[in-house]
Amino acid sequence: MDNLITISPSPHAQTPTTVTRLMLHVIIALIPAVLVSLFYFGLGAAIVIVTSIVGCVAVEYLITRFMLGERPAIGNLSAVLTGLLLALNLPSNLPVWTILIGCVVAIGIGKMTFGGLGCNIFNPALVGRVFLLLSFPVAMTTWPEPGVNLTNYTDATTGATILGQLKQHIIDPSQVNLFDAAIGNVGGSLGEVGAIALIIGFIYLLCMKVITWHIPVSIIGTVAIFSLCVGAPVCVELLSGGLLLGAIFMATDYVTSPMSHKGQIVYGVMIGIITLVIRLWGAYPEGMSFAILIMNGVTPLINRYMKPRKFGEGRVAA
Repeated sequence: MDNLITISPSPHAQTPTTVTRLMLHVIIALIPAVLVSLFYFGLGAAIVIVTSIVGCVAVEYLITRFMLGERPAIGNLSAVLTGLLLALNLPSNLPVWTILIGCVVAIGIGKMTFGGLGCNIFNPALVGRVFLLLSFPVAMTTWPEPGVNLTNYTDATTGATILGQLKQHIIDPSQVNLFDAAIGNVGGSLGEVGAIALIIGFIYLLCMKVITWHIPVSIIGTVAIFSLCVGAPVCVELLSGGLLLGAIFMATDYVTSPMSHKGQIVYGVMIGIITLVIRLWGAYPEGMSFAILIMNGVTPLINRYMKPRKFGEGRVAA
């Protein structure tokens, strides 16, 4: 009986796509952003990235092997991707022990508590990021300035992000250097500082058909239109903060986003609205992480009322 294979009902589709292949494509798409972060933040960025990836892989291995008594599946690269995404949501001067706490929360609570890959309700990397933000707000909002003291990341000069300076009325939108924001020469988390690099990754994912345009474009379009309606600086809102990182790499997570294209558009529009509401009128200068997690919780409801068309539905009998 152990040799029998359980097969789901038809129809069946044969495809070379695997979990490992999908994860690898996303990792490749993140390489430009990683290179930009290493260029501007040097040693600090390298330490955060390596620590986060190793920590997430180790936590998943230990939980799967010793708590669940199952064979670890770290070879599918999902833990590696979670670690990389978590790292890109962190400042380059965050202490190693804090990063490891984020890894435990991201994998242990955000992923394995729900049953592992494919069962989690919320994006694991964002669960870890938001936990660290609420638990260590000072450390998580102390941003090293790019290119400053790359060899001694613990003593690097720090400053507020563009959104933080706008929130505190330190600068006005006309003083924001959009070119610097586009190439990554601004303060922020590792993945917030390279808009062009993130767009290159977006184009790669579209070409490889890993994601579709529906979620990223609906988020970016909503933020642009909403900003225009309320008088916020459109280009600054689009190029600053974690908008592009979240729209392209976090909100598009297969497990936590809607299945239908209509549902994905609704999902993206709501993320864009919530993000800008938090940015403009909330306590935090950035709202992307909170917006995605909120809509992760709404995804089952969207899937219920906006289901993909059933196989064969709409065909007219001959």
